[in-house]
Amino acid sequence: MRERIASICWQSILPGLLLSVSASLAQAGEITARWSETKANAWYAEQKWIIGSNYLPANAINQLEMWQAETFDPQRIDLELGWAQNLGMTTMRVFLHSLLWRQDVQGFEQRVAQFLAIADKHGIKPIFVLFDACWDPKPKLGLQHAPVRGVHNSGWVQDPGAALTDPDALVQMESYVKGIVGAFADDKRILAWDVWNEPDNPGGGNYAAYEVEAKAKLVAKLLPQVFAWARSVKPVQPLTSPLWRADGEKRTNDWSAVSTLNSVERAQIEQSDVVSFHSYEWPELFQLRVTQLATYHRPVICTEYLARGIGSTIDNVLPLAKKLNVGAVNWGFVDGKEQTRFPWDSWDHPYVSAEPLVWHHDLLHVDGTPYRRHEVDIISALTHSPRGEVPTDPLSVGNSKQK
Repeated sequence: MRERIASICWQSILPGLLLSVSASLAQAGEITARWSETKANAWYAEQKWIIGSNYLPANAINQLEMWQAETFDPQRIDLELGWAQNLGMTTMRVFLHSLLWRQDVQGFEQRVAQFLAIADKHGIKPIFVLFDACWDPKPKLGLQHAPVRGVHNSGWVQDPGAALTDPDALVQMESYVKGIVGAFADDKRILAWDVWNEPDNPGGGNYAAYEVEAKAKLVAKLLPQVFAWARSVKPVQPLTSPLWRADGEKRTNDWSAVSTLNSVERAQIEQSDVVSFHSYEWPELFQLRVTQLATYHRPVICTEYLARGIGSTIDNVLPLAKKLNVGAVNWGFVDGKEQTRFPWDSWDHPYVSAEPLVWHHDLLHVDGTPYRRHEVDIISALTHSPRGEVPTDPLSVGNSKQK
């Protein structure tokens, strides 16, 4: 693992940053309004059933390696999105990164446009994620390190991560959000903007010494501002940010009761045009979450699920999602350098001598063959049947449609 650094002292930094955020938010005012329930539901009715994966090409370890000019691989992306098209998928959730914007605005925009052209060819409308609070909080441009053997997501990086302590971070974040969303604000090939993935996630992995103190408190102040920045450029696509909870908290928190939400969750519910959430749980709890979130009378999309070893599977979640008219985006499409076939506990116990008995995430091997044929048959059956319809015998439909 990398060299650890001491925790950053917040006593002198946090008050000034929060004051700056509050002033900026006040100046932003009501630039554009959050979508009404009517508009959000009308938008959702116009979409095909939203189904796909969180997407990273097999030859990239993280967002930076996917998008940097030296490693951006449109041929590989074209191949893999072709596999998604054959399954009937309609979206891919794709993470961007602000360092790429700051490094080369024009080049980054061109690569995003190229990705959109490839996705559009395959009938896929991506959900673009602007910021992320998971894994390594010290991202660096340039050559990315090789995957750590046997470890889940050993190279994924946060955005902005530890840069939350930088007094200039607010200005840099605002420029990025307005710039990238503004560049594609009228592009209907984009399904939605996910402004911040799991904003108050403590990070994960073995990065505790890198993490900023009072992260959740600062993010709670920043998140409404990020929504305001994105809305200020008037995108035609909806905005969202996913509710999530660590495993131990999920069973006790009621997302339908605003009084039980933390400050980040309240911002997510109050600011999102369409509601999104994450669930790596058994189908009974997945359905409970959908029922809770339905009280907000907006479209609901699950933008992360699939953890086979702990009860979240294609077999039991995906047909339920379609029956409930909920979008479903599993984590991981093609197994590759990200190594998310390994479970989360691989950070403590790397799988160096044997493969996991059951894959944690991901659907396909690097050559496009399925991890489980049964799963891709189910996906194909559901995507090739009418919206809202769950075939009685999904395998008969899947076998007839699978390419």
